[in-house]
Amino acid sequence: MAVRVVTDSACDLPDDTVAELGIEIVPLSVRFGDQEYVDRRDLTPAAFYAMLASSPVLPETAAPSPGMFEAAFRKLLDEGADAVVCINLSGGLSATMQSAQNGAAVLGAGADIRLIDSRSVSWGLGSQVLAAARAAADGATVDEVVAAVEEMIPRTRVYCTVDTLEHLKKGGRIGNAQALLGTLLSIKPVIDVSSGVVEEAGKPRTRSKALRFLADKVAQHPRVENVGVMHGCAPDVAQFLDLLAPICGRDKIHVGEIGATIGAHAGPRVMGVTFQVA
Repeated sequence: MAVRVVTDSACDLPDDTVAELGIEIVPLSVRFGDQEYVDRRDLTPAAFYAMLASSPVLPETAAPSPGMFEAAFRKLLDEGADAVVCINLSGGLSATMQSAQNGAAVLGAGADIRLIDSRSVSWGLGSQVLAAARAAADGATVDEVVAAVEEMIPRTRVYCTVDTLEHLKKGGRIGNAQALLGTLLSIKPVIDVSSGVVEEAGKPRTRSKALRFLADKVAQHPRVENVGVMHGCAPDVAQFLDLLAPICGRDKIHVGEIGATIGAHAGPRVMGVTFQVA
């Protein structure tokens, strides 16, 4: 493959898809107190949420080191890639993008490495990575791959409802949803990460109303693409899919689990919907 694609563990892409398209994932790490784990290698989503339920401390995440990105880039170039496109979770939420930039700088100007801030998370990021990898597999040039992703970024939307904002608060990712903290006991907050930072989107009073709120966000647009339902061991996924099915068709919805990288900040039972406005 002339062009290879790199991303990080916030993409929440399935392992089989990653393997099929030769996507290289540089993982973030997750800490529970003194214990540190590598996302996707040491922690499956199920293992992470089980640990989250029993841990007396809230988890924290750490960006990959620049050396991890350097090693990933060097590996792909050594395997024969002419260029590497690296798409990472929002620079407004993590230092991961900066680590990728520093890792690429070590290789110098002779290495054709393109770095893209997805301004997104989870399937919002994952769908961009998938588009890049599929374009590369079809023989697109590096400029064409970059253009395909950059065209998607401003159209990408990410909304989710969380049971608690404590994880976002502790991790410093609460952003402009700070005002929700005072009313948390009486609401099921909905947040908007479409701009690459956490924003307040709504304050439904029940979980069912929060799911309806998310579905309405999709329904506001005449046409949407790459709809994904992402969740953190949420028991009501089927209920949410029933709400979305009349809007965009059940068979067109990607359903996946939110891994430890995003789950550490979103908390248990998080339910999200991501899509691109067509």
